[in-house]
Amino acid sequence: MTLVIEPVATESQNTADGPRYFNRELSWLEFNGRVLEEAMDERHPLLERVKFLAIFSTNLDEFFMIRVAGIREQINAGVSTRSADEKTPSEQLIAIRQRVCILLEQMRHYWVEQLEPQLYSEGVMLIDYVNLLPEQQACCTDFFEREIFPVLTPLAVDPGHPFPHISNLSLNLAVVIRDPENGDLFARVKVPAVLPRLIPLPRNAGERRDAFIWIEQVIAANIGRLFPGMEVLATYPFRIIRDADMEIQEDEAADLLRTIEASVRQRRFGAAVSLFIRSDTPPLVRDLLIDNLKLTQTDLYEVDGTLGFSDLMALMKIDRPELKDPPFYPTAPTVLRQAHTSAEMFAAIRQQDILLHHPYDSFQPLVTLIEAAAEDPDVLAIKQTLYRVGGNSPIVEALMRAREQDKQVTVLVELKARFDEENNITWARALERVGVHVVYGLVGLKTHAKLAMVVRRDPDGLRRYLHLGTGNYNASTARIYTDLGLLTCRPDIAADVSEVFNTLTGYARQQAYRKLLVAPNSLRSGLEERIEREIAHAQAGRPAQLIFKLNALVDERMIDLLYRASQSGVQIDLIIRGMCCLRPSVPGLSENITVRSIVGRFLEHSRVFFFSNGGASEIYVGSADLMTRNLDRRVETLFPIEEPALVAQIAKFLDVYLQDTIRARLLQSDGFYHRIMPEGDALPIDSQAYFLSERLSVIA
Repeated sequence: MTLVIEPVATESQNTADGPRYFNRELSWLEFNGRVLEEAMDERHPLLERVKFLAIFSTNLDEFFMIRVAGIREQINAGVSTRSADEKTPSEQLIAIRQRVCILLEQMRHYWVEQLEPQLYSEGVMLIDYVNLLPEQQACCTDFFEREIFPVLTPLAVDPGHPFPHISNLSLNLAVVIRDPENGDLFARVKVPAVLPRLIPLPRNAGERRDAFIWIEQVIAANIGRLFPGMEVLATYPFRIIRDADMEIQEDEAADLLRTIEASVRQRRFGAAVSLFIRSDTPPLVRDLLIDNLKLTQTDLYEVDGTLGFSDLMALMKIDRPELKDPPFYPTAPTVLRQAHTSAEMFAAIRQQDILLHHPYDSFQPLVTLIEAAAEDPDVLAIKQTLYRVGGNSPIVEALMRAREQDKQVTVLVELKARFDEENNITWARALERVGVHVVYGLVGLKTHAKLAMVVRRDPDGLRRYLHLGTGNYNASTARIYTDLGLLTCRPDIAADVSEVFNTLTGYARQQAYRKLLVAPNSLRSGLEERIEREIAHAQAGRPAQLIFKLNALVDERMIDLLYRASQSGVQIDLIIRGMCCLRPSVPGLSENITVRSIVGRFLEHSRVFFFSNGGASEIYVGSADLMTRNLDRRVETLFPIEEPALVAQIAKFLDVYLQDTIRARLLQSDGFYHRIMPEGDALPIDSQAYFLSERLSVIA
């Protein structure tokens, strides 16, 4: 049995004359609902479905930490400004709670009724403590004494012991104790995050199974060891989520690096946003937690069963390849596979523009490019932006080696990349130690552009070799995110990239560029001019079409322009993975607009803007979504694809997405997403599987 997720539709969403825009928070929740649907899709291997369940849970945590926290701040500040769909902050919070409760119940039900039993039948077992055999319980007790007990710190709550700080996302046990002298008492025991949440149980000789127990159950079963002389009446797990959004007053921060560092440390002390408890938690414990965390009943979420499903991701580490997606091994385009030396690598880029389509194309050519630049005696300088590079970064290591080879290396590290601040601080300090010029961008603007430039002395003079992309310079995410990148040495694009770097590192105030569209100066206006041009084509009776592939569409000004384009007869096909506030298919408003979302094995992350332009197709690719922050408050770049063969390649790439009938859902005017079904005898198409098979056939 497969559950079907049905979004909650407000009254206004059920009518054609409802709000002009969808609510962005509810739209994001619908995206996460599509992630949950993937966990319920039996076409995925079993452990991959568990992975989607963990991703759904992690996504929801971040949603509370950022979006729900922001709405609660508005309510606390007395803000009554309505959202785009005419909801007050309080009304949004109520709608969010309703939807989240439904999603959590669907997740729990599917886990209990479907996934967990199927795992058990495959020998992957999550066993409750009460169901352990005596010898297994003995093993757990031994593990508790050796590995867990020394780490635990029970914290009493009484007049002499104030309520302790509960850190963000921590799992805790509320312990009710009976003292023969003082009556019933309360204590808190934090489940140590330094230990694995899922404890493996020993196998019998020759047994092929993977059995685990939740660590909190082991702690609860042995909790009396922490309170000798007391009677432990009960333990109740709970979990809180805190506000994790950081507000940085850059104009008052003399040292941005230290300011961000301090803010990261403060993140775990943000105001509590929500409390998750088991539904069997008694009112006395609930009220004590709510009061001390300064929450209300509407911030309380009851769960039947286990809390914090994000830790299920650990099951992906077990050696059961038959329960996972078949592995694939990306490779470089042919022209780069034939380049064995740094000189040949640069010669290949001089020969032609090269398009990389990750993860189907390997990330290694980018690493190789920087490594080649580090060792090549003819390379003089390297400049690069870094937004999210991950914990083990071959790119950063290559940049450090380049500096050690006396190259001039300049790196813009975006310290404000949310939830990657600590990694970026670490890398920034490491780069500075070897003498790299590290800058942190422009005051008030995040630098989200993905740019790398190598300056090399070729036989015919200096030449700038470029990589421009849609994704981060992160070798880990490049295996699971779909992104596009361009390797080129075109002089006009190179001149633009140089000027972008000059703006980021110096006092340049470039307003217009030869080829690039750059936020916050020319990107919005450049897109608007091209949409207006498409409107003019339609009004003149010429074919007119827009195809935009994005992560999110939220900006109301852009949405209104797309509505006007639709009303003028422009055919608009939007491929929006996540939030979409535009209402498609509304008569008189957006009947020429389709919106589809593709969620599958890989995270769709590339941004592409296609303009049919009266038959002279124009394509821009880059780092920007159509969100107000991307257009007005970030440094973003879109770059043109001009090589005819690459234009045709991306046009085909978009066409495959528009034909997807397996991973695609179509957004309706009422806010519901429906899966797209093949028409007639047409074969179903999975766009991601298509690109995988295409790449494998090229390799073969």
